[in-house]
Amino acid sequence: MNNAARGHSSATLYEASKLPCACDPGLKPAWRGAKVAGPAFTVRGVGGDNLALHHAVLKAPAGSVLVVDMQGAEHGHWGEILAAAAQHRGIAGLVIDGGVRDSDEMAQMDFPVFSRSITVVGTAKDYAGDFSSPVRVGGLTVRSGDLVVGDSDGVVVLPRDAADTVLDKADERVADEQRFLAEISTGKTTLEIYSL
Repeated sequence: MNNAARGHSSATLYEASKLPCACDPGLKPAWRGAKVAGPAFTVRGVGGDNLALHHAVLKAPAGSVLVVDMQGAEHGHWGEILAAAAQHRGIAGLVIDGGVRDSDEMAQMDFPVFSRSITVVGTAKDYAGDFSSPVRVGGLTVRSGDLVVGDSDGVVVLPRDAADTVLDKADERVADEQRFLAEISTGKTTLEIYSL
């Protein structure tokens, strides 16, 4: 997984993979223009409680993406302070099946977050979290080390053992698309290009 997603979009990776790897469209960027790519560090918490996230910031390796199962709970599990702490430790971003807050501040920090909701509703701090199990986020099972890519089109998760192959296929797909765009600029139709 050199260079994370090699600059590929979530849509390109999804199409190249031929896998059911797209999170459901309910997971959205918390701010316009957010992009993230990196290996997953999985976190299972309890909806309405964000203590697991405080621990995750200390446990996750630099370059990883926190992928957090909060059961879709509409609470502000994450905000500016946790984002600043995560950014300081080199964490690449957050994908959370639950709510966050402070979206404007995170945009200013350029810390990418993808969440189920944005809300000011507060949280408890009782459950320290599970960091050793697969999690269910956006309708997918995610394991630590899987490749996570998020952008304005959505979030995809590629299994660790398939990521390099999919990235190679995505490189080929981008080359094909560049050729198609060149052909369109010379007057060729999409019907001709795709032999439809």
